[in-house]
Amino acid sequence: MAAELSTSINIKEPRWDQGTFLGRAKHFFTVTDPRNILLSNEQLEKAHQIIHDYKQGIVSPGLTEDELWRAKYVFDSAFHPDTGEKMILIGRMSAQVPMNMTITGCMMTFYKTTPAVVFWQWINQSFNAIVNYTNRSGDAPITVNQLGTAYVSATTGAVVTALGLNALSKHISPLIGRFVPFAAVAAANCINIPLMRQRELKHGIPVTDENDNRLGESTNAAQQAITQVVISRILMAAPGMAIPPFLMNSLEKKAFLKVCLDQHLLITNYLIIIKKHNLFQRFPWMNAPIQVGLVGICLVFATPLCCALFPQKSSMSISRLEPALQEKIRASHPGVERVYFNKGL
Repeated sequence: MAAELSTSINIKEPRWDQGTFLGRAKHFFTVTDPRNILLSNEQLEKAHQIIHDYKQGIVSPGLTEDELWRAKYVFDSAFHPDTGEKMILIGRMSAQVPMNMTITGCMMTFYKTTPAVVFWQWINQSFNAIVNYTNRSGDAPITVNQLGTAYVSATTGAVVTALGLNALSKHISPLIGRFVPFAAVAAANCINIPLMRQRELKHGIPVTDENDNRLGESTNAAQQAITQVVISRILMAAPGMAIPPFLMNSLEKKAFLKVCLDQHLLITNYLIIIKKHNLFQRFPWMNAPIQVGLVGICLVFATPLCCALFPQKSSMSISRLEPALQEKIRASHPGVERVYFNKGL
């Protein structure tokens, strides 16, 4: 008979070492796995129960370590780490690849007319607003008025930015014009994320010691968290919005695609099939799905790798906190030198 699973496994932390990029990458490849959005409520609740019981020292009969970690990642994929609430389906990180590949592919296909730019930028920023709210840091509630104001401000700013850049693109080459959506998305991220998380900037986010004992709320920690998320999001969008323009420009202009890559590579084969059958000439409507497919291939890797740039449980020296909070922590916890916080995604 197999020995009962130990109750000493620390499932409050990821399975892999978060002090290394490789460990964080393995963690986020699991967190952002698109298959998690197909899980039923029953599967999510079962994982929730396994994790809840395990934290109470109760081990389900026959539970293995691999099954425990699988339950943890299923649980983490659907429930907010600070509030414990079930997250909105399209706001979960596991929905990032299918949602972003569709929206981004269409943004890059339909970028030449003002109505198309407005529509797809609005769709993109509405989606981003949901993601930013769903993956916010901290457990303090945000009012409907605050959420509505942030959404309108962020979406309006993003659309205006996109329209301005699109107007400038009329005076540049078509290839450079294809990068306008990426420039608009990068600028919009700098607007959308801080606005949707403005409550954190005003009131701070919870900071803890290394044992998860809450020490207070810090706006400085919120600034660091949001800055890291903005950088990650911009770099996350870069491959999917920078590589396809070159490929699509080549596919639309050249009669044949000449490649010197390994024929078994997915992207290479994908492009060879497109050119071999002259799909653009015979089926012009395939431009959008092909662009969506190219973006999807990029996002499968870019999403977890860019999430892994910074640890989700970020930290900072106590000396970088607000003076009042420093004094409070030094008085109540004199041995603490660093504080930790969930930066959000």
